[in-house]
Amino acid sequence: MKPGVLLDTTQPLDLDAYRARDGYQALTRVVREWTPARVIDEVKRAGLRGRGGAGFVAGKKWEMAAAKKGPVKYLCVNASEGEPGTEKDRSLIRLNPHQLIEGAAIAAYAVGATHVYIFLKARFVDEFHSLNRAVTEAMAAKLIGPGALLPVDVEPFRGPDAYIAGEETAMIEALEGRPPRPRQKPPYYPIQHGLFGKPTLVNNAETLYNVPLIITRGADWYKQRGTPTSPGTMLFTLSGDVERPGVYELELGTPLRTLLDDCGGGVKAGRPLKAIFPGGPSHALLTEKQLDVALDFDSLKAVGSSLGTAGVMVYDDRTCMVAVALRFASFYADGSCRQCPPCFMGTAHIRDLLQAIEDGRGTGKEVARIKQICNLIRGRGYCDLINSAVRSVESVLHHFTPEFEAHVSQGRCPLKPAAA
Repeated sequence: MKPGVLLDTTQPLDLDAYRARDGYQALTRVVREWTPARVIDEVKRAGLRGRGGAGFVAGKKWEMAAAKKGPVKYLCVNASEGEPGTEKDRSLIRLNPHQLIEGAAIAAYAVGATHVYIFLKARFVDEFHSLNRAVTEAMAAKLIGPGALLPVDVEPFRGPDAYIAGEETAMIEALEGRPPRPRQKPPYYPIQHGLFGKPTLVNNAETLYNVPLIITRGADWYKQRGTPTSPGTMLFTLSGDVERPGVYELELGTPLRTLLDDCGGGVKAGRPLKAIFPGGPSHALLTEKQLDVALDFDSLKAVGSSLGTAGVMVYDDRTCMVAVALRFASFYADGSCRQCPPCFMGTAHIRDLLQAIEDGRGTGKEVARIKQICNLIRGRGYCDLINSAVRSVESVLHHFTPEFEAHVSQGRCPLKPAAA
C-alpha cells in the first residue's frame, strides 16, 4: 500500500504483498491502542466524504451509528456499482481486496459492528472470488474472525444484478432475502432501522479504502490532498469518445480538462467535444465551455451538476443526443423496481416519447410532454432513481433542444444519412 494511493498496482495483491506495503498496520494500531471514539474523531478530522454519490461526511455517519445502542450492529459495504460508465470499486476490489477488508474492519471497530457484509452484484464473479480469497487469508492470519485481532465476521455477498440493488435500503432488503426494493425514508433509515431491524452503517467501497491511509498517516496528512471541503483523491472512470479510457486516480479539485486531456488523451481522433457527464448519467451534463470546472463535490454542485459516482462519460460532435437521452431513459425505466407508480409509469412514458422522436415518429408535442412528466414525477418515489431519470433527460433537453426539434421536422436523426 503506497502511502496516499488507492490504486497503485496492476497485479492483484495477496496478503503477503499487502503486508509488505504496510497493510493491516492501521487495523493493528486502532485495536491495540485507540478507542473507537478516537478512530471516529480522526476520520471526521480528515473530512473524508462518501464516494458513492451523496458525498456525506463519513465520520459524522460513523458517529451517528456508534451512538445507537444494542448488542448487534451491522456494516454493509456497498460495492454494487451499476450505473453506466462506472467501474472504480470493481477495479479496486480486483487488485487490492485486503485494503477494503482492513478499512471495513476499522469502521466496524469504530461503530461497534459485529458483522460486515460486502455487497456485490451477482455478475461480479471475479471480484467476489478476489474478496473471498482475501477474507480467507485474513482469517487464517488471525486478523479478523473468531479469536482474531478483531473478532468481526466479514462476508462477501453476491446480490441481484438489478441496478436498484445499489440503493442502500434495497441492498438491505436483498441481504434479508427479499427482492431489492427501496424502503420508505423516513422511517427506515439504515442507521436507525437497518439490516434485520438493527442499526446499520452503510458505506461505499471506495470510501473505506481511504480509512487505512487516514489512520496510518493521520488526518492532517490526508487533508494535504484535494480541497478544504473535498479532501483526498478519488477514482474517475473515464469512458466514451476518448483516446485513453480507463480508471484514473486524481486529487479532488483537479480540473475536468486535466482528466480529459492529460489522462484520457483528449477526445478521440481530435474531434470537438459535444457533451460530458462528470458524475454519470444521474447528474447534469457539461459542455466544452465548462471543462475548467474542478472535480470536487462543491464545485460541480455550483455549476448545476454533481460528482456522483465519478463516472465521466465523453461524447464527441458525431453523437446523437436524442439517442443518448433515450439510452439513459431506457436504463432507468428498465431499472425501476416498479414499487412506486410515478417511477415505473413515468420513466416508461419518457422512454416511449423519446423513442418516437428517435424513430422519426415525433409530432412536435413530445418535448413539452416530457418536461411535463418530469415535473409531475420528480421526488415522488422511495429512492432517487426517479430523480436520476428526470435529471438525465432534463439536462440533455436543456442543452440540445434544437436537436430534438430537428428529429421531428426531418422525420429522422439529422446526424445519420438519409435513407436511399
